[in-house]
Amino acid sequence: MSDSRETARPKACVIGHPVDQSRSPLVHGYWLKKYGIDGEYVRQDVAPGAIGEFMDKLRSGEAGYVGCNVTMPYKAAAFELADERDELATTLGVANTLWVEGGRIHATNTDGFGFASSLDALHPGWDYAERAVVLGAGGGASAVVLALKNRGFSHVHIVNRTLARASELAFRLGDRVHAHDMDNLEAVMEGAGLFVNTTSLGMKGGAVPDFDFSPLNENAIVADIVYVPLETPILKQAKQQGFRTAEGIGMLLHQAVPGFEKWFGRKPDVDDGLMAEILADLGETA
Repeated sequence: MSDSRETARPKACVIGHPVDQSRSPLVHGYWLKKYGIDGEYVRQDVAPGAIGEFMDKLRSGEAGYVGCNVTMPYKAAAFELADERDELATTLGVANTLWVEGGRIHATNTDGFGFASSLDALHPGWDYAERAVVLGAGGGASAVVLALKNRGFSHVHIVNRTLARASELAFRLGDRVHAHDMDNLEAVMEGAGLFVNTTSLGMKGGAVPDFDFSPLNENAIVADIVYVPLETPILKQAKQQGFRTAEGIGMLLHQAVPGFEKWFGRKPDVDDGLMAEILADLGETA
C-alpha cells in the first residue's frame, strides 16, 4: 500500500477499449470531492494489443497511476499480467481492480463484494436464505455465485440456456454449486430465497420472457445486475408478483469502494448523493 499512499497527488484510472462509456470517473470523482482528497481519476483507452505495455508502465510508475479499474476486454489479461493475485481473482480468473505496491501489480475482483454489499444496504439479513438461483453463466454469474458461497449459501443453482457452460462454471466453483438448463428453472426455484439475473435480458429495453416467481420462498428477493433501465423488466415482473427486489445500480457503486480505498486511503460511503448523481447521468430517477 505504501506506493499508493506516498504519491503526492494520487491518480487512478479505468482502462478498457472502448472506455468512454465507463461511469467510474463520475463515481470516484464524487468521492474525491466529498472527502476533499487531492487526487484524480480518469479514463485510459488501451488500444488492442497494448495491454502488456500498459501493465509494464503501471508497474514501473511511468504510467503515473497508483492503480486502476479494468473493464472489457482486459479483465482476463489484467489478471494474467499482474504480479500478485488474491484468492478472489484467482478463483474467477479475471481482475477488475489493480494497485501498485512495492513495484508489483496486485489484482483483485470486487464484483462479488459489490453485489453482496448492495444487498446488505437494501435488504439487511438477505443472506438468511440457504438456496439461491442464478440465471446465466457468464462473468457476472461467476462473481455472484462465489459471493453467495462465501456468504454461506448451501445450494446455489446456476440455470443457463447452454447446460455445458453452466456445468463448467459449477465445476470450477466447486461444492454447493449445481448446473441446470432452462427446462429445470421452475423446479430449482422451489423454496429458494434469492433469484439473481446475471444475463443481459432486459438491458436497454430488450425483450424479456414472462417469469413466474411463485415457486420462490414468499420472502425471497429478486435481484438483477443489469442497471439500465433501473427497474428492469425482470424486476418489474417480480415486484408485480409481490417480491422484494434489488436493482443492479447498487452493485455498480459498491464494487468501486475497495479500489478507492486502496488508491486514495479512505473507505468511501455509497450515499444518496452519489446514487442521485449516477441516476441523473443515466437519465433515471430513484
